[in-house]
Amino acid sequence: MARYQVILAYDGTHLRGSQRQAHRRKTTQDALEERTVQGVFEEALRQLGWQGHSILSAGRTDSGVHATGQVFAFDLEWQHPSDALQAALNACLPADIAVQAVRVVRPDFHPRYAAAARHYRYRIYCLPARDPLRDRYAWRVWPAVTLESLQEVARLFIGTHDFAAFGTPPRAGGSTMRIVFEADWAQNGPDLSFVVSANAFLYRMVRRMVFTQVSVAQGKLDLQDIARNLQQAPPRMVQGLAPPQGLTLVAVVYPVEETA
Repeated sequence: MARYQVILAYDGTHLRGSQRQAHRRKTTQDALEERTVQGVFEEALRQLGWQGHSILSAGRTDSGVHATGQVFAFDLEWQHPSDALQAALNACLPADIAVQAVRVVRPDFHPRYAAAARHYRYRIYCLPARDPLRDRYAWRVWPAVTLESLQEVARLFIGTHDFAAFGTPPRAGGSTMRIVFEADWAQNGPDLSFVVSANAFLYRMVRRMVFTQVSVAQGKLDLQDIARNLQQAPPRMVQGLAPPQGLTLVAVVYPVEETA
């Protein structure tokens, strides 16, 4: 028996988030509507003889959110190399979920608690009309915003702050302090991408960050409103969320000693 770490990529369009639903499925239609990354992945594992109750996750993503670097861990009796396990899992998984890498890790490795940083990307595009080829993975923003106006707001997030105005902790009563290492925007034609890295994120934190930055860039909020949201106590929760399809969990980073 060994503990394995897998890196998953998935298209979240038809997935109800990464976390398995608690209530029991009753019909085929329910099962389709309740598809989650964890649930689908555990079904694939069971086809390979896994008898565990629940896999371990680096964190949850909402319905409609995508990933290129989600991390799961599980214990499995597997008598073949890791690349054979990757191939076997991908043979059992549907087209919208794929294992990118598999490795054996320490028996006490936990993908959430061992993580040192998470990296997300949020994509928007600025065009007056919808673009169906972009809409699956980006948020159309109009009136248009400028790269410079978004970058000015993004800089406010860097550092250690209380992000209670931007999200809720995984557990009731948990800390809302987070350390943001990077927050910046880049432009490629009409597409703009927000890249943000932190030690951890609150629930829906990135989507609220994006919503407020776009609101400031469109003149709907003042820059000082964002600064106050990071400083005032008690904070006022930001009202508004960027839609989920623009968000991708890019990577979860671990110290070398945590996975060796």
